[in-house]
Amino acid sequence: MTPDPAAEPHVYQVRQRTDRFTGPIFSVVSDDVTMPGGGVARRDYVRHVGAVGVVALDDAGGVVLVRQYRHPVGRRLWELPAGLVDVRGEDLPSAALRELAEEADLQAGRLDLLVDLHTSPGCSDETIRIFLARDLSPVPQPQRHDRRDEEAEMQVRVVDLDEAVRMVLAGAVTNAAAVAGLLAADRARRTGWAALRPATDPGPR
Repeated sequence: MTPDPAAEPHVYQVRQRTDRFTGPIFSVVSDDVTMPGGGVARRDYVRHVGAVGVVALDDAGGVVLVRQYRHPVGRRLWELPAGLVDVRGEDLPSAALRELAEEADLQAGRLDLLVDLHTSPGCSDETIRIFLARDLSPVPQPQRHDRRDEEAEMQVRVVDLDEAVRMVLAGAVTNAAAVAGLLAADRARRTGWAALRPATDPGPR
């Protein structure tokens, strides 16, 4: 009798790992991995520290978008306030609130979980967790973050959520986290926020 592949899945084991590049945000490695049938194949990929993003929704139904230059694609993109999980000991909700304050000068009285993403699982282990922030208020002027480098010319814009969804479908928003976060927020609003998870949900890692 032929075994059912679904009942006995192959275990992909790493026989050898070679570090190709190591940096503060990501590293590049090559793994020799066992394959079904007994072979071994090399897989090159990026190991990433992870990130968070925030759909900041105000009482009028507007969401905060930021426009920032992204060098790998050579142009400015509309995105959500977002950033790296690179502060030692900081949990994901705290990282999201920090990024919201740094990039949009906003603080939130309520934070819920919208969606988790593997941004490009064919070549990276990066995950990004997207939160929904509500009960917004401005960060006091003396406490605002000094934005530098690409962030120094960052544009911050409040757009009605329906308009933001139209921007996604028209191709004006292409950042993967922004696309997923905006569509998830629209869906969550249409269902009365019933599907939101707690901000402290343990997540996919």
